[in-house]
Amino acid sequence: MGVFTYESEASTVIPPARLFKALFVDAAEVMPKALPQAIKSIVTLEGDGGPGTIKQTYFGDGSLSFKERTDAIDKENLSYAYTVFEGAVLANTYEKIFNESKIEASPDGGSVCKTSTTYYTSGNMDAKEDEIKDGQEKQMGLFKAIEAYLLANPDA
Repeated sequence: MGVFTYESEASTVIPPARLFKALFVDAAEVMPKALPQAIKSIVTLEGDGGPGTIKQTYFGDGSLSFKERTDAIDKENLSYAYTVFEGAVLANTYEKIFNESKIEASPDGGSVCKTSTTYYTSGNMDAKEDEIKDGQEKQMGLFKAIEAYLLANPDA
C-alpha cells in the first residue's frame, strides 16, 4: 500500500464558525442546496455526528455514492477529520482517503481552511496524479460553491 498526502488551503470572507458549521456540522442540509447538480443527498447511517458517525453521500443523479466515517470533530477549535472508506470515489485505486481540516480566522474577518488529504492505495497500486489533482479540484469547487451559497443566503 502506498500513502500520499496532499495539503491545500482556501481563503474566504465567511467567518470561521459559520464556515465550519456549513462544511461539517450542517453539511447534509447545506451541500445538496449549494451543489444540487453534484450532490443529491447526505444520509447519516449511524451515529450522532460525533466520532464514529457513518454518512453516505449520493451524487447528483443518485446512482453513485460513497461512505465516510467521522474520525474527530472539535467545534471549539474548528477542526474536523473523516475517512472515506467505501464507494465510487475510491474506484479500484484507493483503500481509503483520510481528510483533516482546520478552519482559522484570517486578519480580514474571514477564514482560511487548511486541509490535509492522505490517499492510501490498494495493494501495489500507485496513486494516479491526475486522479488526485481532479479530486483536489473537486474539493475546491465544493468549497467555492458553499462559499457562494453562504454569501447568497446570509441566514443559512
